Amino acid sequence: QVQLVESGGGLVQPGGSLRFSCVASGDTSDLSFLGWFRQAPGGQREFVAIVLSGGKTNVAASVAGRFVISSDNVKGTWNLQMNSLKPEDTAVYYCKVYSHRYMSPYWGQGTQVTVSS
Repeated sequence: QVQLVESGGGLVQPGGSLRFSCVASGDTSDLSFLGWFRQAPGGQREFVAIVLSGGKTNVAASVAGRFVISSDNVKGTWNLQMNSLKPEDTAVYYCKVYSHRYMSPYWGQGTQVTVSS
């Protein structure tokens, strides 16, 4: 199986920056679609960013130009650099990966980000 552990997050003022990291452990062979999702209070979980096959990245329109996703597939880690944060970015952020070996997605535990002055 695969375990994901997130780090980062916290409280930041509007316009500030935060960096998330997600580390995969266990059977990390054949992982793909390393991504980040978020869920605001009272809202549904939504896509934020993803690393696709071949290293191509994709981000949601709401964070384009502000958030950058990166990964190290050898180490089984990926990061989310969040810049120019806005109050509407306040949410619990989750990392997610798909294991082709187990044909299952795995989620991190979730980390709170609060953007407030």
